[in-house]
Amino acid sequence: MNIPQFILASASPARRRLLQTVGIEPIVKPSDFDESQIQLSDPGELVQVLAQRKAETIAPQFASALIMGCDSVLAIDGKIHGKPADAAEAIARWQLMQGNIGDLYTGHVLIDTSQNRTLVKCQVTRVYFAKMSDRAIQAYVATGEPLKCAGAFALEGFGSLFVEKIEGCHSNVIGLSLPLLRQMLAELGYEVTDYWNK
Repeated sequence: MNIPQFILASASPARRRLLQTVGIEPIVKPSDFDESQIQLSDPGELVQVLAQRKAETIAPQFASALIMGCDSVLAIDGKIHGKPADAAEAIARWQLMQGNIGDLYTGHVLIDTSQNRTLVKCQVTRVYFAKMSDRAIQAYVATGEPLKCAGAFALEGFGSLFVEKIEGCHSNVIGLSLPLLRQMLAELGYEVTDYWNK
């Protein structure tokens, strides 16, 4: 079987690093899809629709490829939070998050252009945040890290200090569930290991 190119429709360095960790060297093609077009109140539905639109935006450029789109949001008490717009919003968000529990939703879409098949899935991981002082919140936001991430924290960075525990898939919190990716590839007839020798 011909192993199609793996295209990542995301500019996220964290998602790219996750794929590289498991032996997939993706071609990065950010979709630049305008996320503000989609207004949905259900976090699971929102991330799946956004991930699909991102993948569909670049799919016509490739005749034989696997195109992965992803999108993540954090929901606290049912309210959806994406990337904070600025430092003030990130500080306010952390004042809400500290000592609280959030659910991180990541939508995963794989479009196999050679088989004309699309898989759409969602993975949810529960995140328990540490209690934090205002000083610690301000210092963390001052690093700039929270401004780059859905949920205003990076589990693979300074943010790991302020997460007490997680329930569910660890890599999902970073932006892409590797176990779910393995299952989706299998559903399309591929093995992750097919990419190790490419």
